[in-house]
Amino acid sequence: MSRSLIEQWLPAAAIGAESLRERGSAKAYPPINFLHVWWARRPLVASRAAVVASLLPAWPSEHEAVNDPQAKRILERLEEEFPDGEEGYRKWFVRALGILGDSAAARKAIKAANEAGIKLAGNGYGYPRAFTVNPQSETIVRIKRLAALKSTGNEDSGATPSPRVFDPFSGGGSIPFEAARYGFDTVANELNPVAAAILQGTLVLPAQLGPEFGKTIATWGEEWSNRLRNRLAEYFPHNGTENVVAYIWAHAVPCPTTGRLTPLMPDFWLDRGSSQRNTAMALEVDKESGRFHVNIVHGVEAKEWGQKSTYKGGTGTSIWTGEPFSGEYIRTVAQEGRMGQILLAVVHTNSGGRGRAFRPATEADIAAVESAESELARKFPGWEISDLAPIDDIDSISNYDRGHRMYGISRWSEFFTPRQLLVGVTALEELHTVTAEARERIGDEKSRALALYLAFALDKMVDYNSRQSSWDASRTKIRSTFDKHNFNFKWSFAEFDGAYALAPWAVNNAVVNHAKISALVSEEQSLVSEERRAAAQVIRGSASNVPLPDNSVDVIVTDPPYYDNVMYAEISDFFYVWLKRSLRHAWPEYADLQKTDKDSEAVANPALFKGVAETTARGRRKGEGGKRASELADARYEELLKQSFKEAHRVLKHSGMMTVMFTHKRIDAWDTLGAALLDAGFSIDASWPVHTESENSTHQAKKNAAQSTIFLACKKRAGSESAYWSDIRRDVERVAEDAATRFASEGMTGVDLTIATYGPVLSVLSERWPVFTGELDDDGSPEVLRPDAALDLAREKVASLKKRELLGGREIDFDRVTDWYLLAWNDFAAAEFPYDEARKLSIATHLDLDDLAKRHKMVKQSSGSVTLLTPAQRATAGGLDIDAAEFDTWIDRLHSLMLLYDSEGLAAAKAWLNRARLADDPTFTAVFRAALYAIPRVKDKGEFARPEARILDSLRAALFDHVEAPADELGTVSEAERQGALFDV
Repeated sequence: MSRSLIEQWLPAAAIGAESLRERGSAKAYPPINFLHVWWARRPLVASRAAVVASLLPAWPSEHEAVNDPQAKRILERLEEEFPDGEEGYRKWFVRALGILGDSAAARKAIKAANEAGIKLAGNGYGYPRAFTVNPQSETIVRIKRLAALKSTGNEDSGATPSPRVFDPFSGGGSIPFEAARYGFDTVANELNPVAAAILQGTLVLPAQLGPEFGKTIATWGEEWSNRLRNRLAEYFPHNGTENVVAYIWAHAVPCPTTGRLTPLMPDFWLDRGSSQRNTAMALEVDKESGRFHVNIVHGVEAKEWGQKSTYKGGTGTSIWTGEPFSGEYIRTVAQEGRMGQILLAVVHTNSGGRGRAFRPATEADIAAVESAESELARKFPGWEISDLAPIDDIDSISNYDRGHRMYGISRWSEFFTPRQLLVGVTALEELHTVTAEARERIGDEKSRALALYLAFALDKMVDYNSRQSSWDASRTKIRSTFDKHNFNFKWSFAEFDGAYALAPWAVNNAVVNHAKISALVSEEQSLVSEERRAAAQVIRGSASNVPLPDNSVDVIVTDPPYYDNVMYAEISDFFYVWLKRSLRHAWPEYADLQKTDKDSEAVANPALFKGVAETTARGRRKGEGGKRASELADARYEELLKQSFKEAHRVLKHSGMMTVMFTHKRIDAWDTLGAALLDAGFSIDASWPVHTESENSTHQAKKNAAQSTIFLACKKRAGSESAYWSDIRRDVERVAEDAATRFASEGMTGVDLTIATYGPVLSVLSERWPVFTGELDDDGSPEVLRPDAALDLAREKVASLKKRELLGGREIDFDRVTDWYLLAWNDFAAAEFPYDEARKLSIATHLDLDDLAKRHKMVKQSSGSVTLLTPAQRATAGGLDIDAAEFDTWIDRLHSLMLLYDSEGLAAAKAWLNRARLADDPTFTAVFRAALYAIPRVKDKGEFARPEARILDSLRAALFDHVEAPADELGTVSEAERQGALFDV
């Protein structure tokens, strides 16, 4: 059987560099990201690479050609197509992806230029971003012709059939979007109705209607906006020539002593930038009258007030008495319905002026709010009868109670202030009126499309105009409700001008991005090119039961849900309660549920098992067989994933390829993925780590984040001879070592190096699956090995390699605690990382994590995570004594030196080194070097983000100048990369 190109080779460095570039600027994301929010979208260039590399044939070796007639035919045809041989084939593939230069080299040059303060000509790459390059007709024809070689051994003399590409977990649609752009027969499946509607608006309608339809959206969108302005203008009064950008609000609770409302403000910033533009709110409190006034302050006074707070760390502070009050009090008040909102300030621009201006809220502003409340009370009963108001209860299946129910929000309508809700439901009412009128003018087909794009605009409006949308003082703009992938309660929030600004802005977003998407998926006929329109079929349903025939799909490329990272159904209900009302006439297939389907969603959702799990003494819930809710959720996720992969196995052709893209850093997620793939009947034939997230960010210095996506190339397993774990253990060790060595030589480090070995290790298991432990299970049958046994072994082997790398290739024995500390920094490049990952590393180094926390005070344990302590924090916690006569570990010695040097200076540090007889100790120098290289040297505004890196760097210059300094991580990066949000919206 012939191989696919992705089984043989993938230009991972070029794809990774171009993926980073794709999301290097928030203003230049692909347009599908802007049309409607969805969580965890893949880069388009990575998606197209996975699809095309899965379809194209590998270049057969001479040995394969001699022994396999099909390989011989493929080699002959490839040599005809590419006279330059395999190297020419690979260069053509990279260009076929739209990568028209050396992206990896260009990225390095740009970083070096930024560090040196040099501005490169143009964009620094010398060619446009790959995803903006539409594949040419001849490229598409050639890909189809070459893909046909894989299944038939020769190409059709006439029209080559288009290969079918299927994504069972389509989500935001990056993979099917790119498959359709290359002219493949594309099928996108998605369970969630919100995502399915988004797919319709990105994969189908733009190609069918073309860029010209943007004019239709603009025309009717303007009509819709005008009607909203006419109905809502009195509730948003304008002061002369000002244009309101935002109203700044605070949630408020009664002071426990006086009963007067206290605004809960984490800070008082309005514009946080240079000292010339710093602006903040200052409260002038009149305790006698029980009133307070807001003043707008600038400069030094703004810095003083901007940093103040009346809510911090779960505790409120009364502006009337100065007394603190607890988070429990705040929650009780909120759940009793006594939490209010106070309008504090208005952000505006003046006609003809530039920049933002700020003023306190006036009596006219407050009167308009009160008038809007009265109008809502008048209209609401009728809206309830007409089912226009989103009064649905928030689902009891919830993981995000801290973002809503804990603070008195039990219905979706309660996410909005009365004025915000008045704007949203008025917009929904007028949307129905406008689209009904449009149907008479432009017909059913176009009016349905119009309804979808106006519904997207309405979703944009509620996303940026709720009690969860906040003010970003550093960028002076409103953040969306979903600036994080959850419901995160906002103590202060921002409101759009709902009469004049909100709808025109949202409509313009739909118009602009429809046009941009259309330009990517359609091309009119010209003198040099034929008409081209991408086509895709959207199926709404479970990935475990898809309406496709057996053996009907050439390639499956998918990005399955990541374990418990995002509860898509739960958070998408925020939009669904609006979409099901806005689309119920035009698109009833996306409006047929009361709420999104959480039971069938393939995520590890512990909230599903709250009712069947008992609470243990530690507050964790246990259910069937004494299992915790999280364990029941894990088992259900694995079963749903396995059933989905079994369905993929059914529809995939015998010669087909399935490529799975996976980024999760937790070993249990990989264990689950591996078990599901193996049990579904797949072999894992190749894996490729593609560097997709920025390493140079202060965000990553504080939080653990994998930087690479692993592409797993899978085929239907033809049959294998089962084995026992003892039979293949050495093979797993060898493969893990080989993979780690190879990927390390290519520049991969940290947790990504560990994760990169998981694919090759799973491949060994797939060759002999099922693999048995040698024990019996509970039913008395031979027990099947869990993949995590092999993954743990791989991790242990990689840990040994990493330690050698940190020591410059030498083998030096420290102690287990020191090894763990160095490997933790090297693996996670972060002070904080998941508890389970810390536990797994402890197993690999033969330690007890509780011992590290309680005895050595190396880490602090908290809910779901651990945090590495600095030397100073360890000393405060009683885990470090610089005056000790003896030290248990080498890291204690190093931390003592670091603490003394940082607090008392160089002379004290030298004296301590001599007293401890460590000045010339080679092992101590080796520990110092290892720490210097392990702890990330990320800088923020020219300063090391981590104090450990700062102290070690200074120590090297002062006392260890014979140790070669590691290269600093170059420069700072864009805000998009700083957030580590390559796949986020």
